[in-house]
This record gives sequence, structure tokens and C-alpha cells, in this order.
Amino acid sequence: MSVLIVPGLHDSEPAHWQSRWVAEIDQAERVQQQNWHQPDLETWLHTLHRHVLRRPGAVLVGHSLGATLIAHLAARFPELPVNGALLVAPADPELRISKIHGIASFGPLPDVPFQFPAIVVASRTDPYMAIERARIIANIWDAAFVDLGDAGHINVASGHGGWTEGLRLLDRLLCRRSAGREHQTAPSGPVSRLH
Repeated sequence: MSVLIVPGLHDSEPAHWQSRWVAEIDQAERVQQQNWHQPDLETWLHTLHRHVLRRPGAVLVGHSLGATLIAHLAARFPELPVNGALLVAPADPELRISKIHGIASFGPLPDVPFQFPAIVVASRTDPYMAIERARIIANIWDAAFVDLGDAGHINVASGHGGWTEGLRLLDRLLCRRSAGREHQTAPSGPVSRLH
């Protein structure tokens, strides 16, 4: 099954778990935005939409503003063939802690349930979204919620390089979708994820 990696502002550096997953996971592809430093919802949404149409049935993995972008995609295009999403440390565009031009275009956060399984992973010490807000928004999106505790922004700076716990969460989504297909079609072999 395809995995689309959706980075946030400034992309994900080589040591970031998203970059590592692109190299390690079979069928993984990074969504490349035209300008990582000047986010614009409409432009970024168009790019993600195009990637999903090329990889129907993909599981989306977003971090920070990339997770917020996936929520907008789910709200705007509920009919898109997405098989699941892992939304890690979603960024709240309504927080006034950032002066980055363009982030305000990602607000407000969508308030409709997703049409696909999703997991929201949040941290009690994330400067870009309070844990209780993340819990509430996960509930609105009809997504499972994982509280990582004191985990910062769940990035390299907070000690989440390879992030094996995240891979286990991704496996939950991949296996769930694979099991669902097996009930609808002839039995198939196990999901091949890692090289």
C-alpha cells in the first residue's frame, strides 16, 4: 500500500523521522511543495490533492503543518480515495506564536469528521498546539488520539529521529486497511512495509 509523507513548514530535514521513513518504507513518497518556506493553503492543498490522485488508496503521514493540511484535504475532498492518515503534532494556525506569512491561510482548523481512519498524535509540550485542543480536534475529526506525554514537537529537536513508536502506529493503519481488503476480496499475503 502506498504511503504519502506530508511534511510541514520548511520540509523535514534528513534526520527527521519523515525523511527516514521515505527511505525505509516500500511504496513511500514525499509530497513535494513548490515553496516550503512560504506556506499557502490553496497551493499546498492543490499539490497534495494531485499526489493523492496519482496514488489512490494511499495512507497519508503528516507532521505539523502537513498534518493540518491533511485535515483540510479531508474536509474539502471527502470523496478522495484515502485509506488512512497519521497526523503527528498538528500545527494550530490560530496560535499567534508564529509570524510566518501564510500560516494564517491554514485557519481555522476543519471541524468535520474524516471519511477514513486516522490517528492524531500529540504532545503535552508541543509549542504549536495545546494537548487539550489536539484531543478535542481529534474527537471532531473522528480520529484515534495518542498522547505522547512530554515529547515536544515530535521532531529531531525533541529526540524523535527514527521514531519507531510512530512506525508501530503507521502499521496499525496499514494492517487495518489490509485486513479490510482481505474481507472484501480474495485473501492476500501480509503487508510488505520495510525493505
